[in-house]
Amino acid sequence: MAAQAPDPIGDEAGDPSERPGKTPRTARGRATLRKLLDAAAIEFGERGFHEASISGITRRAGTALGSFYTYFDSKDEIFRALVQDMSAQVGVHAAAAMQEAKSALDRERAALKGFLEFAREHKEIYRIIDEAEFVDSDSYRAHYQVTASRILARLKAGAETGELRDDVSELHAWAVMGMNVFLGLRYGIWSEDLAPDAIASAANDFIARGLKP
Repeated sequence: MAAQAPDPIGDEAGDPSERPGKTPRTARGRATLRKLLDAAAIEFGERGFHEASISGITRRAGTALGSFYTYFDSKDEIFRALVQDMSAQVGVHAAAAMQEAKSALDRERAALKGFLEFAREHKEIYRIIDEAEFVDSDSYRAHYQVTASRILARLKAGAETGELRDDVSELHAWAVMGMNVFLGLRYGIWSEDLAPDAIASAANDFIARGLKP
């Protein structure tokens, strides 16, 4: 699961002390951790949490079993780290997609398009996030809370410039996120019969009419 955007193992992921596992101090260590997380995404994505194994992760990563325990104490711990890592990758990918957006609506269109592209490239994300509800409910909840907070910040910025209605709230952010999540499921995971641009444009029109000032 090689990330195309900046690696969220770095500063983009937030305070390292808040992430599961042990933080590597060297470039080589960060590369090993990246291999383990990428391999874990494939292992959990293909086999599910209960059938996945630590040996399967290290085999896919091409690392020794001891390397796993340098950074993680258990399968549960790397799963928690993976949920946080994938959540961070979604944020980084969306931010990269929005770099040239000129308006509030452009930002939402670009963010959804970026998410659809990410979901198509990393189809395992839906299985992993869904399983987190039962394996690690705190990480599951945090993923959606953090995502909604990013959307709310964008909507409020649009309200401040008069592009969006001035009463935008957390409710609106969760509604937009819910739409994005299910569009990703339908057009990113189940099938790819519409182009991300077309999907994002249709959703953008929906937002424009619902959140116009």
